[in-house]
Amino acid sequence: MMASQQGKLFSSFLRIGLLGFGGGPSMIPLVHQEVVKRRGWMQDEEFADVLAIANTLPGPIATKMPGYIGFRVGGTLGCINAVLAVILPMVVAMILMLGAFSRYREVSWIHGMGQGVVPVVMVMMGQLAWDFLQKSRLALGWSVSLVMAGVAGVLIYWLGLHPGLVIGALLIAALLPSLARSKATKEATR
Repeated sequence: MMASQQGKLFSSFLRIGLLGFGGGPSMIPLVHQEVVKRRGWMQDEEFADVLAIANTLPGPIATKMPGYIGFRVGGTLGCINAVLAVILPMVVAMILMLGAFSRYREVSWIHGMGQGVVPVVMVMMGQLAWDFLQKSRLALGWSVSLVMAGVAGVLIYWLGLHPGLVIGALLIAALLPSLARSKATKEATR
């Protein structure tokens, strides 16, 4: 039974890794289809909770979700199994593509293709920054959002603080009020 479950985990996440073009966000519907609808390993509400938690943690969602789901379904071995299955197609594709690129990089159209990617990535990063700013504005308002962006910019660019430390401090600052509320609620029920 254990080997059968591990096989199902591997085949499900290998399929997701093969078909999930566009990175982690494009894989989310595939993960939902496999985990909730096809295999029944989770309910919709549980999947939504896993997605929310995975979005708050650092790192690619394409490995965080399979890691947690694999652990939940098959323990530590299931976690390793699911993550390896989802990244295997990406690793093979990267090795093949980088090998071809390094072999033919001097060909003018391949060189131009590499140069053409830079503006596209810049536009995508600008769009991502704009989306974050809009979400922050809706949640906190313009003034708080701009002050936070300014303080983060000063800490990162002028004082040389690592961005991970700034993000960690913001996460702690966001968690403190909810922890204080839960502590007050516990004390009130005593």
